[in-house]
Amino acid sequence: MERTDRIEEEIKKIVGTLIDNGIKDPRVNGLISVTKVDVSKDMKYCKIYVSMLGTKDVKEALAGLESAKGVVRKEIGNKIRTFNTPEVKFVYDDSMEYGQHIEEVLNTLDIKHDDEETDDVEETDDVEETVDSED
Repeated sequence: MERTDRIEEEIKKIVGTLIDNGIKDPRVNGLISVTKVDVSKDMKYCKIYVSMLGTKDVKEALAGLESAKGVVRKEIGNKIRTFNTPEVKFVYDDSMEYGQHIEEVLNTLDIKHDDEETDDVEETDDVEETVDSED
């Protein structure tokens, strides 16, 4: 595991805890979780991907996180000892919403189960045998 990978995981834990307990901005509401962290190789920049469920306005919540990025950066600097504390940028990750959408689409499809398909195959075989015997 590379050094940046370890730092990304540590930042993910720190920011997740901070979002749950430390950010008092009313715009940051609902269930917000850190899904991924990308740190540049030179450790100067950090993208924090967040997903939001139950948040009324995603843009407002992102604005609330952006306004708290100084606090987030300070906390990262206090917990992780590196030469540079990375500049923080929050990015909205819609993968959870997309996953829910795909699940809803799959639930609306009329999909036959394995036992139903087996019955259909057996019926088809009977029809072929009948056709062969007529010749």
